[in-house]
Amino acid sequence: MNILAPGPRRSGFRWLLFPLLTLAVLAVAWSWWAETHPRAEREVRSWVHGQLRAWFPAAMNPDDGWHGLHRRDPETGRGTRLGERPGAPGAGAGKPGEPEGPPGAARSLVLIHGLDEPGDIWDDLAPALTAAGYDVWEYRYPNDQGIDRSADWLAEYWPTLPRTPPAVIIGHSMGGLVARDFVSRWRHPVGSPPLVEGAAVAGVILLGTPNGGSEWARLRVWLELRDHLASPSARPLDLAAGLRDGLGEAKIDLRPDSDFLRALNARPWPVAVPIFIVAGRLANLVGEQVAHLKSAIVAAGAEDLAPHVDHWDTAAGDALGDGLVSLASARLAGIEPLVLEASHRGLIRRSFSDSPEPPAIAPILAILRQWQHKQAAVPSQ
Repeated sequence: MNILAPGPRRSGFRWLLFPLLTLAVLAVAWSWWAETHPRAEREVRSWVHGQLRAWFPAAMNPDDGWHGLHRRDPETGRGTRLGERPGAPGAGAGKPGEPEGPPGAARSLVLIHGLDEPGDIWDDLAPALTAAGYDVWEYRYPNDQGIDRSADWLAEYWPTLPRTPPAVIIGHSMGGLVARDFVSRWRHPVGSPPLVEGAAVAGVILLGTPNGGSEWARLRVWLELRDHLASPSARPLDLAAGLRDGLGEAKIDLRPDSDFLRALNARPWPVAVPIFIVAGRLANLVGEQVAHLKSAIVAAGAEDLAPHVDHWDTAAGDALGDGLVSLASARLAGIEPLVLEASHRGLIRRSFSDSPEPPAIAPILAILRQWQHKQAAVPSQ
């Protein structure tokens, strides 16, 4: 009698191995095809996302109580109130929240987060803005969808803001691209009438925005995990949560030289809407590396290489930027950023509760005061 393992068990293992190998081959083939055909990949992802919304409207509805336009409660600094889209489910006749602000009303500030942001990026900046007397709103959007679609969705909410005084948009990371696309295509398109009514835009502040794109967007799957695992309890999390956010169209838009970025950066910007750019530079990390390298050069008796090390210091720091966005990508034609020693999130968010105030908060308050003094109102275009 043969007491060795029977043949059927080995055969079963082979049947299991075959589909696993097939899946692996398909995954590699998809990755190769997607890398070489980004435009077609985006079209496929957008089509699938649209079909899912058509087939499962309830589960895929982004109006889930978390997304949308929310107003910071000035009493608590953290409470929010949902701004309703005209014609949205549950919005009745679509009455705008406050079509006209009363005389002396506070300027509205609309905060737009970046890719796969779990929701706490504004927890240091928003209270400072509220304390300074501004009317603070947060725009939360399905951030894995196409950036243009996120700008379109903001246009649906825009009429719910007070019409006066003109509003300022503050965008962190990809949120700055949403802001630029909305202003230049919807609210203040150059050479044509606005496509949406509501408050004029008095200025745009870009914080760590990859205007030239970012290769880090390819790691979207890991950001997606952080987005949902670190989300606050108020955000609905279910099996469709990741699909509601989009199918990764945004990471294609964020690639350097993407179709979206080429169109956005070629589009004229309204001269009446100033832009203020803040970028981060991980100077401490680079500086420590340079110091160690210089020590090694001195020990080796090659002091004449020191100037080359200083040049490398500048080049490496600029390329590294805030860790996700290089200084070159943060720049726009004719606009140099204010460069601060900070990481991508560290520009406006403390690492720990006892950390110093993030370095971008004071310059943001300063530029807002400057704009308020210079611009009593921005004329509609």
